[in-house]
Amino acid sequence: MNCVVILEYGFVSFGDLELAITAGVLSAISDIVSQKLSGIQKLQIRRLLLKVLFGFAYLGPFGHYYHILLDKLFKGKKDSKTVAKKVVVEQLTSGPWNNLIFMLYYGFVIEGRQWIHVKSKIKKEYPTVQYAGWTFWPVIGWINHRHVPLQFRVIVQSFVAMCWYGCILEFKSKIKDID
Repeated sequence: MNCVVILEYGFVSFGDLELAITAGVLSAISDIVSQKLSGIQKLQIRRLLLKVLFGFAYLGPFGHYYHILLDKLFKGKKDSKTVAKKVVVEQLTSGPWNNLIFMLYYGFVIEGRQWIHVKSKIKKEYPTVQYAGWTFWPVIGWINHRHVPLQFRVIVQSFVAMCWYGCILEFKSKIKDID
């Protein structure tokens, strides 16, 4: 057996728990890298654990079921026209939703801010974050829907999200320095 068959068999047998754990681990790596890039000298363990919780409880499960839903809606087709429709639907639904949920979670849970401050930050930063997402995620969505089997999509999405949310955290730290 070659490696692809072994990996495919392993991921096919993966359940929700394994996908959630994978998303949590990738969220941890993302936050460690982000903390180091932003110049934080001592690793903030509370923040790290809260990011793991976000990946574990939300990113992994949401991505898994969202990809299943899209495949059912579009009958698993991978032709260019169908993939383009999947990408558009994804960019108009889960993209904005995930960015908003992340910013709410970060403001309320990780930073411990009150609603008025979270709302103000979202009002100020969300358009820029969403615009950046729309310039980046469609390419990833196209590759994911066109070339990646369904059972691997949440892993690919979690890996890319690890990089993406690390970028958002870095962006947030730069804005905080300006404020």
